[in-house]
Amino acid sequence: MQSGTVLDVTTVRADRGLILGNKGDVIVTDRAVTRFGIDRSQVPAKRAGESARRLAQLLDLDAAAYAERVKAAGDKAFVEAIVIRKDDVPAAVAQGYGSIKGAVAIADDIPLGPSREFALPILGSVGAVTAEMLKEHPDRYQVGDQAGLSGLQARYDEQLQGVDGAVVNAVASDGGERELYRVDAQPGRPLELTMDLQAQHAAEAALADVGPASALVAIRPSDGAILAAANGPGTDGYNVATYGQAAPGSTFKTVSSLALLRAGLTPRTVVPCTAEVVVDGKPFENYDDYPSGALGDIPLSAAVANSCNTAFIASADKLSDGDLAGAAASLGLGIDHDLGFPSYFGQVPDPKSETEAAADLIGQGGILASPMAMATVMASIQAGETVVPRLVKSVEVTVPDEAAPLGKEEVAALRSMLRGVVTSGSGRGLLDVPGGPVIAKTGTAEFERDGKVLLHAWMVAAQGDLAVAVYVDEGDSGSGTAGPILEQFLRSR
Repeated sequence: MQSGTVLDVTTVRADRGLILGNKGDVIVTDRAVTRFGIDRSQVPAKRAGESARRLAQLLDLDAAAYAERVKAAGDKAFVEAIVIRKDDVPAAVAQGYGSIKGAVAIADDIPLGPSREFALPILGSVGAVTAEMLKEHPDRYQVGDQAGLSGLQARYDEQLQGVDGAVVNAVASDGGERELYRVDAQPGRPLELTMDLQAQHAAEAALADVGPASALVAIRPSDGAILAAANGPGTDGYNVATYGQAAPGSTFKTVSSLALLRAGLTPRTVVPCTAEVVVDGKPFENYDDYPSGALGDIPLSAAVANSCNTAFIASADKLSDGDLAGAAASLGLGIDHDLGFPSYFGQVPDPKSETEAAADLIGQGGILASPMAMATVMASIQAGETVVPRLVKSVEVTVPDEAAPLGKEEVAALRSMLRGVVTSGSGRGLLDVPGGPVIAKTGTAEFERDGKVLLHAWMVAAQGDLAVAVYVDEGDSGSGTAGPILEQFLRSR
């Protein structure tokens, strides 16, 4: 090289891999955003705090905390306050930030879903690497890199990130440049999901006005594909849909019914539906508005349709140890799998007492499930075989050996009884949903919070090649709280 010439190395950032949906639709790609913040080089140090507070107030952020960050930053630093999608910038912000000394708006593109909240707890986010990430992976990340920070973006970051390239230029003393060497960037590889854009949008729309934590999961029984896994606004960013843990209440009677069928009962078997049954000194009752005309000696099918707690508990002596867990396994509940994303399949532990065994039959006691797990139960009944759900297409799933196959007569009986829930029981609100026949089960589960006894509200259903579970953390009833959400989703198809 000539005297005075220096080498300049410029990094060529790799394009991040796309996240694709069930039909190859793009779910996550670079979308236009605006980064709002304070440029310390444009505001005197004495005024930096004041500018920061004004900008934070305009953006509805914690003014004191942001002001401290700005004051602590270097004289040439850009201190980001917030990133907003370009189309979502409020008019007051767009028109007002310019009057604040040092406030700037920087256009950028970052990987985002089609809307701000679209499957966010599952998809995750991309942002500047953290100090912890730099320490844990010094060979992968450098200061200023963008990487997956949560959800699928974090778990599959290495696949999505790609490999940066570089350009080496010789820079002469007069500023002239000459390219010496170039290594092209290798774009990240796409991540393919089973998620369906239309179904996910419909699920999130159905949950949009629900105040408590809520979730809706839709599965295609024919192949286990998770078409939608939506979390309502009340979840505060937590992934309740596939990883929540709650007692499933009477929706678990799908499992209890299979266990009783395997013990020799049929839909026509007469069982006692009393107003109360006492187990080891503990009374169990039906739900408050249980129809009085449905009490007495009734067929198992009617006990399922009207969700008679006492009939199921009175039949506990028909079951042996492990029968309930075995039935759950056949319906895809209670056996863990690594699906390539956070997932909870529920638990059916051995009961610790006679009263817990009774409570287990009605989906309380030691029983826990996620909305995904209960959607899997309905998918298995609809498919006629054990279904293992899948979301990440590259992750292979198999039915565990401990799951006993479903028999044709068992499946027919279950479908018949769950159809009765819609035609003559607690799921009548789904009777006129367009399309093929709907099978369903409603449920509530008692729990305590802050000294109050509250109810989880559930409803599960299947129609054609679709199985759905809806969960609301606090509700009045399965049919009254979760039912309208599920109905709206089915009608949106």
